[in-house]
Amino acid sequence: MYILTTCSARSFASPFDVAFMGTPHAHPPTLLLMAAFSRYAEALEWARRRAECRFGPIALASPDFDFDQTHYYDAEMGPGLKKCFWAFADPFDPGQLAEIKLETNRWEDEYAERGNHPEPRPLNLDPGYLTLGKLVLASTKDFAHRIYLRDGIYAEVTLFFRKHQWEHHQFTFADYRRADYQAFFSQCRDWLHELLRRSPGGS
Repeated sequence: MYILTTCSARSFASPFDVAFMGTPHAHPPTLLLMAAFSRYAEALEWARRRAECRFGPIALASPDFDFDQTHYYDAEMGPGLKKCFWAFADPFDPGQLAEIKLETNRWEDEYAERGNHPEPRPLNLDPGYLTLGKLVLASTKDFAHRIYLRDGIYAEVTLFFRKHQWEHHQFTFADYRRADYQAFFSQCRDWLHELLRRSPGGS
């Protein structure tokens, strides 16, 4: 005998049409991705060494791209910026993204306090992660498309992968829409796909 409350009667067409609560599962491994930009090669090299000491070996490194889609950072970082990406070999738990963003912010402050350059912010670090379906970045700024994580840190899906290519959203940064960036992200995605295939339970 089935007893339906008013609420359940509205929710299901019949007593056999039952929805069960989803069961939480651990997130599959992701690829930690770090964007770094500066007008100084020595600043990028300092950040790379620091990141390798903290996160382990770099699996894939991009070329240094000209970062000229915006002048937003000129006042604090100067002109002629170069941007590069590092993808780290060790599997990454995306639940740690806020912690990593807070840590890389401290690295930025540490490098600026060295006083080697006249700009107030000679180094900018943007951590995120990549899955087979999306690229996520951390931010300290809230906006319509960002979700709060903790301790003043937000996350956004910057790009998503569909029909064998990367696609952007309305609010995606202009430089992340570039074909050369996305070609590198595809290399990262291929690397992650192979990592997952070799892992227990992979196919």
